[in-house]
Amino acid sequence: MEPTQPPTPPAEPPRRDWTDAHVARWQPVLPGLDPAVEGAVTRMKKLSVHLRRVREQSLVDFDLERHEFDTLHKLAGRGGSAAPSELAQDLDLAPASVTGRLDALEKRGFVRRTQSTTDRRRVVVELTASGRETWVGAMDFLGHEEERLLGVLDKDELTRLNDLLRRVMLVAEEGVTDHWHA
Repeated sequence: MEPTQPPTPPAEPPRRDWTDAHVARWQPVLPGLDPAVEGAVTRMKKLSVHLRRVREQSLVDFDLERHEFDTLHKLAGRGGSAAPSELAQDLDLAPASVTGRLDALEKRGFVRRTQSTTDRRRVVVELTASGRETWVGAMDFLGHEEERLLGVLDKDELTRLNDLLRRVMLVAEEGVTDHWHA
């Protein structure tokens, strides 16, 4: 005679978030509403807003303006050294606008401008240790929140989410106008 197994407890219903209530509220109003599409889009929007708020808080905590962070970020992305024209291109700004940004960042000790060693007519902008430390601190603040949020997924789930979002982004990158002019 086989030993009897204790009965399996019933599975807990999935926890509900704000979006579940949002979808339930709108389904009677818009009968054609696809709850899976509305749920996914609303959650992506809310996550984007949440991460933007965290990013803005990191800027406050590190006493950075958005444009200062963006400039440090682009400079760091070029290995900590770039010509002002390269930064202007990366930031999609006029060179005069970048000059003003660099003046302010240099006064704060976050960047330094030096003559190029290969062409004396060129200026090189370098991230200082203080600039790198400030940029890394602001990045880490946001990175910890991203890890906290996505840490609820195991590696396979995170890979699957990334793959799914890539498929959605490829359609988005094809352009909305293609759909409306077809």
